[in-house]
Amino acid sequence: MSGAETIAIDNLVVERGGKRVLHGISFMVKPGTISTLLGANGAGKSSTVMAIAGAIPTASGSVSLGGQKLTGLAADAVRRRGIAMVPEGHRVLGQMTVEDNLLVSVLDRKAAARRDGLNRAFEIFPELQARRQQLAGDLSGGQKQMVAMAQAFVARPRFMIVDELSLGLAPTVVKRLAEALTLAARDGIGVLLIEQFAHLALGLASQAMVLERGRLVFDGPSETLRQRPDILHGAYLAN
Repeated sequence: MSGAETIAIDNLVVERGGKRVLHGISFMVKPGTISTLLGANGAGKSSTVMAIAGAIPTASGSVSLGGQKLTGLAADAVRRRGIAMVPEGHRVLGQMTVEDNLLVSVLDRKAAARRDGLNRAFEIFPELQARRQQLAGDLSGGQKQMVAMAQAFVARPRFMIVDELSLGLAPTVVKRLAEALTLAARDGIGVLLIEQFAHLALGLASQAMVLERGRLVFDGPSETLRQRPDILHGAYLAN
């Protein structure tokens, strides 16, 4: 399974604490689209995204981008290949300002690139511009998540992996974040969204995958899954 400018996960096996948590899963994430990975807690969603991002080792199988293997690379190297991660939990560098949080995520250290990165972040999230000199740790949960997503945008990625977009956030904030993901896809960025609320995820994504106990039980159009809620219901009950 490979292809130009796609993330290809091929027969991926992951073991954690001596236990197999992913049992040879395979799927693709295409550029300019939003795909969602669904499943109950413990289904293997976090292990999947961490393996793609280079945050945990794989037992076998491969992850590749545009036909180039990523498996075995450190997380920073994966990021430099064009995959930006927005982790679960609104993680920011709390003792740094909003502006500095964004600047450290600009991969090109030239002054023009840093300036363009900030402009890009404030264009997508104008709410952050007025808080650019505020410590990120003093922001609300929603504002922190905006900073975390803006950090991904300023890295100019080819793909973004967003883990639990809506966790603990107000509906108005979730709407703003969802709009940003739609904008990313429109700009040609491929998005892999891990989200606890299937209704939200399926409303954004064109492609959906469902994990059940570390195995992929569905990979197809989101519309099909909307018409077959029994597939998702069964996966959530099984875990």
